[in-house]
Amino acid sequence: MQHAPHTTAVVGLQWGDEGKGKIVDVLTAGHDVIVRYNGGANAGHTVVVGDQRYALHLIPSGILYPDKSCVIGNGVVVDPEKLIQEMEGLEARGIKVGTNLVISDRAHVVMPYHKEQDAALEEYLSGVTAGERGNLSIGTTRRGIGPAYADKVHRSTAIRMGDLLDADYLASRLQVICRLRTEELKALGVQAPPLDPAALTARYAALGERLRPHVRDTVYHLHDCQRSGKSLLFEGANACLLDIDHGTYPYVTSSNCSTAGIHSGTGIPGRSLQRVIGIMKAYSTRVGAGPFPTELLDQTGSTIRERGREYGTTTGRPRRCGWLDLVAVRYSAMVCGATEIACTLFDVLTGFDELRICTHYRLADGTVTDRFIPDAKRLEGATPVYSTFKGWTEQVSDLPDRAALPQAARDYLDAVEQHVGVPVSMVSVGPERTQTLVSA
Repeated sequence: MQHAPHTTAVVGLQWGDEGKGKIVDVLTAGHDVIVRYNGGANAGHTVVVGDQRYALHLIPSGILYPDKSCVIGNGVVVDPEKLIQEMEGLEARGIKVGTNLVISDRAHVVMPYHKEQDAALEEYLSGVTAGERGNLSIGTTRRGIGPAYADKVHRSTAIRMGDLLDADYLASRLQVICRLRTEELKALGVQAPPLDPAALTARYAALGERLRPHVRDTVYHLHDCQRSGKSLLFEGANACLLDIDHGTYPYVTSSNCSTAGIHSGTGIPGRSLQRVIGIMKAYSTRVGAGPFPTELLDQTGSTIRERGREYGTTTGRPRRCGWLDLVAVRYSAMVCGATEIACTLFDVLTGFDELRICTHYRLADGTVTDRFIPDAKRLEGATPVYSTFKGWTEQVSDLPDRAALPQAARDYLDAVEQHVGVPVSMVSVGPERTQTLVSA
């Protein structure tokens, strides 16, 4: 019997921004095909190679290796204009983007009216007073991601990448969609001329022609790759605590960004996964609204933000920072089936006299639990119960392996392994590829 090719998934175990791009970049050397399975241009994966820094939003991080194939799966929502800008930006820096990039014909398209709807809805909800229903704004990136996924579910108002390749069919759909969207935007208070279906058809049909060489049925493509013995690396966007089903609802994104999204977002069955690497920062961060039990609204939080350059790759927004929450990480590792953990930004913790790790929550009724609460309303009432650890002052960015870390640093990692029940196989101690300690 022929053995199945190796498959690996990289998934965030917190609220995103864990450094997945770097870990995918490190792992790409050992895989043939790198696959994005969810999210859209709201994602921001940063990779540093030497003195070059790359910010990727839609294209898989493996694009920096010229001999690898990159696939944007059917579970991704694609903004064609942003994608082309990203492609051209990479090509201008000498990065090949040709037959090595494949885009699913079933991936849904983010249209201009999705972005208008996203922004208008956020403005409307943020203006709802506490006396009425509370502030219902969830702090989206206003990239049109949620409305695009909503159209996917509505079906009759959706546009897919394959539709952009047939101008007549695209025109027939936009005739109806533009009338509907114009009325919806007007109801949300958007003061703008009616949407022009002819202009949108011309604009997006041209984008389709530009992307035509890359668009194909990626489900068959990925299965063909597996049958030919190629190894696959799945790159998740966002993170488990932002998963539409398993995250801190409603302060979540609009897709399954846990490993649950791999099957639906690529057509590759879950049984194919052999290795699941959960990515965890050495501390916690969050962008936008939503509960965050270990958030630090003091100088310590500000220090972590500045040392870790905790500003959004996509939006530039400052991230909320706090101590490591292992209640959350253990939950995400369970949901995603993590077989190992990669701990990133570990060097940021250097220099603190004392470090804290949240191992339990104390609830409003006084009870203590080690179980995560994936419901924003209930999680708001939880306060962290900490274990305290000694800090270290020695620099860790140029060490050869984990054994060379200071004893206090090793104790910190040991505590993560013991509490989560999953080994820490990789420790990132700096932004560059080479600054990664990998366990044998």
